[in-house]
Amino acid sequence: MNIRKPNDLELKKIISLSPQAVFDGTLGEVRPTNQKIEQLIEQLLKKGNYYLIAIENDRLMGWILIGTSKDQFTDKINGFIYELFVLEEFRGKGISKMLMRTGIDYLKQDGYSEVRLSAFAGNQAIKLYEKLGFNIRTITMSLPI
Repeated sequence: MNIRKPNDLELKKIISLSPQAVFDGTLGEVRPTNQKIEQLIEQLLKKGNYYLIAIENDRLMGWILIGTSKDQFTDKINGFIYELFVLEEFRGKGISKMLMRTGIDYLKQDGYSEVRLSAFAGNQAIKLYEKLGFNIRTITMSLPI
């Protein structure tokens, strides 16, 4: 398996699969349109954020979208993991962990001293994040009314 930045064709495939990634990552709560995903991703990529992909034998296995985020209270710039996704047929093989470690290494090389991410409560990936040393920093709560 190789982890690297995607070419244009691979990027198009990621964007086409991203609605499913968001749906899975939000535990079925959010089902974005392809148009909405394209708008969000375009904005992130224009700001210098980028994908790393896990690929083997020309088969896309998963990806991580990493880059920059600014703390809304302190204005401190941090590394940020915007998205982590492994296609269902490749899950359970440690690919998420490899993507995370590689993404963190890239962010460290990019000069960040801290990496942050957000996850929906109940997302199975939280266990991985905790194993990698992430700690809960803030909690967002909601109340249906």
